[in-house]
Amino acid sequence: MKSVSHTRRQFLKTSIAAGAAVAGPQIVAAETLGKPGANSRIGMGFIGMGLISGSHLKTFAGMDEVQPLAVCDVKKWQLEKAAGVLKQRGFKDIQTTARYEEILSNPAIDAVCVTTPDHWHASIAIAAMKAGKDVYVEKPMTLTIEEGKAMIAAEKKYGRIVQVGTQQRSSVYFRIAANLVRNGLIGEVKEIYAGLGSFPMPPVKEKVARVPDGFDYDRWLGPTPFYDYSDNRVKGSYGSGWRCYWEYGSRKFGDWGAHHFDIIQWALDRDDTGPVEYIPKGFEGTEHHHFRYADGIKVWRDKKPNHGAMIRFIGTEGEVHVSRGKVATSPKELVRHKFKDSDIQVYESKNHRQNFLSSIKSRKPTICPATVGHRSGTICQLAGIAERLVQPIKWDPKAEKIIGNEKAAAMQDRKRRKGYELPV
Repeated sequence: MKSVSHTRRQFLKTSIAAGAAVAGPQIVAAETLGKPGANSRIGMGFIGMGLISGSHLKTFAGMDEVQPLAVCDVKKWQLEKAAGVLKQRGFKDIQTTARYEEILSNPAIDAVCVTTPDHWHASIAIAAMKAGKDVYVEKPMTLTIEEGKAMIAAEKKYGRIVQVGTQQRSSVYFRIAANLVRNGLIGEVKEIYAGLGSFPMPPVKEKVARVPDGFDYDRWLGPTPFYDYSDNRVKGSYGSGWRCYWEYGSRKFGDWGAHHFDIIQWALDRDDTGPVEYIPKGFEGTEHHHFRYADGIKVWRDKKPNHGAMIRFIGTEGEVHVSRGKVATSPKELVRHKFKDSDIQVYESKNHRQNFLSSIKSRKPTICPATVGHRSGTICQLAGIAERLVQPIKWDPKAEKIIGNEKAAAMQDRKRRKGYELPV
């Protein structure tokens, strides 16, 4: 990353004069300084200002080492709201734009937080890395398996820091669960239950409406197929809206599966591999979707009883039940196990966003880099393919290819509209 130069200073002066300014003092990137000093701050841009962006915007803006510089969204009202949030926090001159390319061309920005719908994650994240920015990208990291491979290639090629927003890895409860499982304290793991819940299906016939003023709908669709506008298609909602469409996500697999399958991978020490078979609900009377690892461990979706846990690990000598905010075990005293220095200890992060910032400074990998986000995302995507085809999917995790099913294999990627090709 370049030091503060004449070009950078000139950019700041020009931006201020143009009203697309950057607030605050001169910013010296932490990477440039090596060890951050009292006045070093990480210039950050925020891309995609929907629901999930709210906590990122406020939290990052409240961190001493972060200087918010820009916000981007194709919906004018969301853009204005985000800029208003930062202005209320004392950041008076924030660059606002509907085009993420303008964020990436800003030399004062060191890192971006990508919180768009899933179908835009890969394009923006890869373009950001190519532009020399570090990237915090929401989960699931990508929409397709091939996009995930491209993310890993970009992370390596451009030497950037990536943090995928699977923040459960930075929770003490999930870390305890992972350590208990990793150290064999519940014996040999046989089954795992993961609670994902359900989404409604999109309407069979969408109610076509006029595109609202101030909304670049074509840009929102981006690489996905064109459909006439409907309010539901673009709605930001944790229970409906765009999350329900295969064009923009992986439904509940990409929603909660991206969190829980990630923890399962972590606890089983399989961040560099994955399951070998996916069986969808409804196939030959199968009651629950599930997938299987090569050693026989099965992971079930929404199977009961789950004892009130988001994830239930079932071993030959005990169980671990973990959720956000709590962890329990059977036997009960196991949860208080004191680990020794000689025991396996997973990567410890106490704050997902802070872990990202610390990695920007140290240039050491985050708790969830692209390599990890890709493997967890692959499970979501393969499970989605099996669900859509209502067919079992066999997967070679080493070659990263679907075996013996050409139709399913073609779904490892998706066609992109002209003009929205994936950056390289």
